[in-house]
Amino acid sequence: MKRWIKRTLVGIFGAAALFGGLAAYANHRGGGCHGWHAMGETDSAAMRTRMVDRMAQRLALDAAQKAKLATLAERMHAQHQALLGGAAEPGAAIKGLVAGTTFDRTQASALVAAKLDAIKTGSPAVIDAMADFYDSLKPEQQAQVRAIIERRHHG
Repeated sequence: MKRWIKRTLVGIFGAAALFGGLAAYANHRGGGCHGWHAMGETDSAAMRTRMVDRMAQRLALDAAQKAKLATLAERMHAQHQALLGGAAEPGAAIKGLVAGTTFDRTQASALVAAKLDAIKTGSPAVIDAMADFYDSLKPEQQAQVRAIIERRHHG
């Protein structure tokens, strides 16, 4: 094969690999993939199950404790969904506040009121689930939970 043909083919394949990699990176970073925000209900449930299983193994939970942890995860997910307000895109409400030439104060107040209402109505269930789970732990398991929280806080 002639030298110029080899160079041309290597250049074309190299450019294709480079642009393909850049396109994949751009799609991952800011394009179509939005991580856990874009998860469907089945993916979200599977992720919660994996997280509960991981924590159950890490803390050596028995079946009753694991059930309480699963209840806590469900309640926290329901609270998260309530705070999102059923919006397909969580930032759309914020973008709408600054879409015009002036800041929409009434809409901002309504948005804050809706979030506060969701917190007021959903928080007791989350607190009860957290208390039920934490109170069911043995003292050494409670110490492990405190250590995990401490590591997350400083890390």
